Amino acid sequence: MTPEPHWTKSSYSSNGGECVEIATNLAPHGTVPVRDSKDPHGPTLTFDTPAWSAFVAGVKAGDFDA
Repeated sequence: MTPEPHWTKSSYSSNGGECVEIATNLAPHGTVPVRDSKDPHGPTLTFDTPAWSAFVAGVKAGDFDA
């Protein structure tokens, strides 16, 4: 049985609510759900753990900087 998502918002989120929340507690189960913090009952995007890890590594490396 997969546990319920434990939603968290980045501590860097201070831009007036334009944020996403992630549930990293599900990563050991192979998935990382993401949702819009302004619509907590709305849809979620679900990424497999390796894809999410690659995305985070790319962000940290500056791959998505404008």
